[in-house]
Amino acid sequence: MPDNKHKERLDYKAAGVDIEAGDSLADRIRSISKTTLRPGVIAAPGGFAGLFRLSDAKYRKPVLVSSSDGVGTKLKLAQLLKRHDTVGIDLVAMCVNDILTHGGEPIFFLDYFACGKLAATQADAIIKGIVAGCKLAGCTLIGGETAEMPSMYPDGDYDLAGFAVGLAEEDALCGKHRVQNDDVIIGLASSGVHANGYSLVRKILAQSGADLEQDFDGRTLGEVLLAPTHIYVETLLPLIKQHKIHALAHITGGGISNNLPRILCDGLAAKLQKDSWVRPPIFNWLRQNGKVAEMEMLRVFNCGIGMMLVVGRNDCDAVLSHLEAESCTAWLVGEVCNDTEQTRVAYC
Repeated sequence: MPDNKHKERLDYKAAGVDIEAGDSLADRIRSISKTTLRPGVIAAPGGFAGLFRLSDAKYRKPVLVSSSDGVGTKLKLAQLLKRHDTVGIDLVAMCVNDILTHGGEPIFFLDYFACGKLAATQADAIIKGIVAGCKLAGCTLIGGETAEMPSMYPDGDYDLAGFAVGLAEEDALCGKHRVQNDDVIIGLASSGVHANGYSLVRKILAQSGADLEQDFDGRTLGEVLLAPTHIYVETLLPLIKQHKIHALAHITGGGISNNLPRILCDGLAAKLQKDSWVRPPIFNWLRQNGKVAEMEMLRVFNCGIGMMLVVGRNDCDAVLSHLEAESCTAWLVGEVCNDTEQTRVAYC
C-alpha cells in the first residue's frame, strides 16, 4: 500500500494554475471590452459564448466572412523586449484585414491567450492591444479564452490566436472573379514588417549581432520591428461599399509574389513597377544584413506594401483621391495583363 502520510495536500494553484488570477483578468477583460461594443451584440446569459443579432447589421443578403490567424514568432521578439502592448493589434489586424479582402466588414473578434504562468502586467498589455485593434477595425471583442498551462510554456512565454467574423453583401463580394485584363493595381503602404517573416528576421538579428536598442530612423531597432500591423478597414470599407474595388490582396506570409496571384484568375498576370513605391528602410536593413536575395525579399516580406487593390482603370483616380483624403499613403504600382509568359507576377 502507498504511504500517503507525508504527501503534500495538492490544489490547482500548487499545480501551477492560479484560478483567482484568471478570474481577475477575466473581469478586467469584460470591463475593457465594453468599449468596443457595436450594434448587434447581445448580452449572453451565463456568458459561455458571444451572441450577435445579424438583423441589426442591416445587410440585404448577408454573407458571413470568417478568419483565424496568429502573430507568429514576432511574439518571441516582444517577449525578448518585454513589450507586449502592440502584438494584440497585430492579432486583430491579421484577421480583419483578411476579412476585408472579400469585401467583409468585421463585426466581432475572439482571442485565445495561452501562457505558462499568468502575469497580470503582461496580460493586461496584451488585452489592451487587442481592444485597441478592435476599435481600429470597428468590431467588438465579443469573447475569448485565457489558458494558463504550466510546463506547456516556460514562464514569460505565451501564444496568441485570433478569430474574427465579418459580414458582406453576397452580390458585392470582392475577389478574382471581378478582376479583368487592363485593371490597375494600387499598393497601400505598410507600417513596417507587419507580422510575417519573423523567423527570418530573428535569424538576421542573430547573425548580424545587432543591438535592438540601437537608433534606427529616430526609434530603436526593436521599436521599428515591433510596429503593429496596419488595419485598413476604416479606410477601405467606403470604397468597397461604392463597388470601386474589384479585389484585394493582404500581403502576409508569402510576400507580394505569393499573395497577389491569389486574386488573379488563370490566364491573368500582374505587372509591377518595382520603383513605383517607397520601401521603408527596415527592409533594406534586413536585405543587407541578412544578404537576402531580392526575389526572396519579395516572397517573404511585404516590402512596404501591406495591401494591394485591383480596381478598374476608370476608377483609379477616384480611389487614389479617397486614399489621399484618408491620409493613407498609396501608389499606382502596376496593372493586370494577359499571362502570355506564365509569370503570374512580373517585376519591371
